[in-house]
Amino acid sequence: MHFANIVNPLLFAALVHGYANPGSCSGVCNVHDPSLIQRSSDKRYFRFSTGNKISYASASSINGPWTAIGSILPSGSSIDLAGNTDLWAPDAQVVNGVYHVYYSVSTFGVQDSALGLATSATMELDSWTDHGSTGIASSAGKAYNAIDGNLFNDGGTYYMNFGSFWQDIFQAPMNSDATKVAFSSYNLAYDPSGTHAVEGAYMYKHGSYYYLFYSAGICCSYDKSRPASGAEYKIKVCRSTSPTGEFVDATGTACTNGGGTVVLESHGTVYGPGGQGVFTDSTLGPVLYYHYVDTTVGYADGQKLFGWNKIDFSSGWPVV
Repeated sequence: MHFANIVNPLLFAALVHGYANPGSCSGVCNVHDPSLIQRSSDKRYFRFSTGNKISYASASSINGPWTAIGSILPSGSSIDLAGNTDLWAPDAQVVNGVYHVYYSVSTFGVQDSALGLATSATMELDSWTDHGSTGIASSAGKAYNAIDGNLFNDGGTYYMNFGSFWQDIFQAPMNSDATKVAFSSYNLAYDPSGTHAVEGAYMYKHGSYYYLFYSAGICCSYDKSRPASGAEYKIKVCRSTSPTGEFVDATGTACTNGGGTVVLESHGTVYGPGGQGVFTDSTLGPVLYYHYVDTTVGYADGQKLFGWNKIDFSSGWPVV
């Protein structure tokens, strides 16, 4: 029997080619939890990230040179929770011609969390309006933690994917302008083993499939304590023919029962890639972007770098 007939195409590609190194980056390249978008008027790239009350930068191409712009909410969020001046995990989207950046208000390791929204017509500095909470929030005892939001537009119907640890990743339908939650949430992905270290969902449609990318493992503070080999951050994926559930990995294992096919993990001098998103570039096509540690530079959270790779979907599963 021919070898290609007995080996999953995704695994075969990884065996033959290994993982590609990140694309080049120049200028301001230290980021955590990046989110990438292009402005429609001039195709300029804008990249948002955790820190400085949501830092953002712009560039004429995906590899830079990236120039810092500042903070989208220099006074912090109006959400009345601890952490409202230390905003996390932005998600940049366009909704009805307006730029939306969703952000998380929380503190590390607790469930007192909420997803907020800031909007701008131009993405220029000082053009952002804070709308406060989207209505997606959590507290002790809930099944989820309301952080790491990602808005997905399915033909004008909006869904918010979110969650971290506890019972991992959830989804909730949003209203028609994607400013407020419209209905209750339901589970999309859950790893019942260990510490349930699943978070950072990002949904992307390619062909007839909806792909649920997410980060799994330990994300942070590698300069203080590194996890056991293989337990660090990595990027996984499941897919479905529906945006609202029944996601499975390449072996057919349900994403709600520990399923998940690895897209990118530590390799060479790249360590702990995660905090990812997927972007349809006007010239490159589908691009996976993320943060990672370059082991030749340093392991601190502030030393994490912006990485990106083109995605090959020819096997039906994303390969970088």
